[in-house]
Amino acid sequence: MAGRIRDEDIALVRERSPIADVIGEYLQLRNAGGGSLKGLCPFHDEKSPSFNVTPARGLYHCFGCGEGGDVIRFVQEIEQLSFVDAVEHLAQQAGIQLRYEHGGRSSRGDQGQRQRLIEAHRAAAAFYAEQLLSPAAQEGQRFLSERGFTRADAEKFGIGFAPPGWETLTTHLRKKGFTDKEIITAGLASQGRRGAYDKFRNRLLWPVREVTGDVVGFGARKLDPEDDGPKYLNTPETPIFKKGHLLYGLDLAKREIARHRQAVIVEGYTDVMACHLAGVPTAVATCGTSFGEEHAKVLRRMLLGRSNQGGEVIFTFDGDAAGQKAALRAFDESHGFSSDSFVAIQPDGLDPCDLRIQRGDGALRDLVASRKPLVEFVIRSRIVEHNLDTNEGRLAAIDAAAPIIATIRDAGLRQEYAKDLDKWTGFMDERQVLRRVAQHMRRPESERRPARGRPAPAAPPGAADAAPYDLRDPSVQRERQALKIAVQYPGLAAEFDALDAESFTVPQHRAMVELIRNNGGVASAGDAQQWATRLRDAAPNDAQRAFVTQLAVEPIEIYGELDEHYAKEILGTIKIHSINRQVANLKSRLGRLDPASDAAEYERVFTELMRVEQQRRLIREQGSGTT
Repeated sequence: MAGRIRDEDIALVRERSPIADVIGEYLQLRNAGGGSLKGLCPFHDEKSPSFNVTPARGLYHCFGCGEGGDVIRFVQEIEQLSFVDAVEHLAQQAGIQLRYEHGGRSSRGDQGQRQRLIEAHRAAAAFYAEQLLSPAAQEGQRFLSERGFTRADAEKFGIGFAPPGWETLTTHLRKKGFTDKEIITAGLASQGRRGAYDKFRNRLLWPVREVTGDVVGFGARKLDPEDDGPKYLNTPETPIFKKGHLLYGLDLAKREIARHRQAVIVEGYTDVMACHLAGVPTAVATCGTSFGEEHAKVLRRMLLGRSNQGGEVIFTFDGDAAGQKAALRAFDESHGFSSDSFVAIQPDGLDPCDLRIQRGDGALRDLVASRKPLVEFVIRSRIVEHNLDTNEGRLAAIDAAAPIIATIRDAGLRQEYAKDLDKWTGFMDERQVLRRVAQHMRRPESERRPARGRPAPAAPPGAADAAPYDLRDPSVQRERQALKIAVQYPGLAAEFDALDAESFTVPQHRAMVELIRNNGGVASAGDAQQWATRLRDAAPNDAQRAFVTQLAVEPIEIYGELDEHYAKEILGTIKIHSINRQVANLKSRLGRLDPASDAAEYERVFTELMRVEQQRRLIREQGSGTT
């Protein structure tokens, strides 16, 4: 039975896994000021960034959907892993050898399933790449050569060869210590009556990698025309291979996509290679499936630049009917982009790889440069379905294209396309076309286009069982500011420990004060990043853990840099407002008492009022707060 990973090793994994670097593998982050980074949330669909990362404290939080945590939590959520699997994944990336409480250093049985499947693929990729150099791979070598790819190109993309034997890879992996169950679960072998046998045989293989660079599957092309199998065979769905989320070549293209703010979508593995080698390093391809919404989300996170607007997404398709249908499907998904969507179709039907072979690198770059707006392509595709030689046909074409134009949100652009539609159909009545588009605009959006799910705004943690939490309330704002200082900059918050829970008006805030107090107060905080993590680990429930994360990540609203004077002023403000509330309550209590019949109680309340008033005067004289 696997032992528990040692706490000091978990802490080392956090320390050596910079959260900005890890999250930066999955989405583009930009400077948000105050030491924070911002990007599009990978956990819900959004077009304006609300996902914040604070490297100094090793935490992230999305103010749109409420997801948050440390680097381990991020990997858990993004990869759908257990805590142990996430730690082992990060340890592998950081080169850390984990130790377990009941077994010394990790053995095969200690590792999570994901890590074992990743290691099996790493071993398989190395094996296949080595086999490509063998005499048995002559047909595969010829295939690559005929398509203009050199040995160096094959090595760059990790291309391999699966020998024709039934158990060649399976036997190799068994010798590496992998069980048949692991090999089959990984999708590298299938279960037969006599045991496991290789999934890929006598095929050229392209390793499919996650954005992090880990191989999670393969795309395989048959080499023998007599083979009864499909021309292309992909890894089946496995715990680590989800084709609806994967884009071939993204691990190589992600930096260029972010830099150029452009992504080029092609249809095949050789097309990706051709584009990269021809000077279009932003090319990626789907893995045995059509381009879908999850692919759009992945690219949108990569494309986000310094503004909230995305870059260009360029779809390339064959010029045949199937290619045109693929472009129309892409149009439906392109509305998930905040970027501009384009289409580039070679008129003679050549795909990018063949275009490079026949006409050179420049022709491929020209194809991408000659892109046309995808919406224009779709409108024209609708028009050509009708007979434009008759009034009836022209009007039918307008009615077919008008709903597409109605989906364009920019009013000016919508009007220009309506005018184009008039010209393209030869209708010669702009007003009539504009009226047709306007009619479709008045229809409910759900009828114009399937509604996309939008997450509800995240409620404050614990809001369901707490008093109303209104961020517009100045008291809530002040208290939240003080708590952020105590969590993010404990070294500047010495006065915080003098405050008690009753100094705060909101239940969530009072609970946070108790959490800090129960962990020794800010005086015992030490390192700021470890302090925030310590508070998260000590929180009694998920709601409070989420609240700690918000406080640790949320910017402190000040001009300039936070210093000891400002921190002291904020904390003093909390104290003075607390005293003001006490004074008001005592005066109210005093007013309800009869000095004659309630003499003792009246005297006690009056004395307490004088004491609190004196305390308020002292704070004012010291300049620690304001009324």
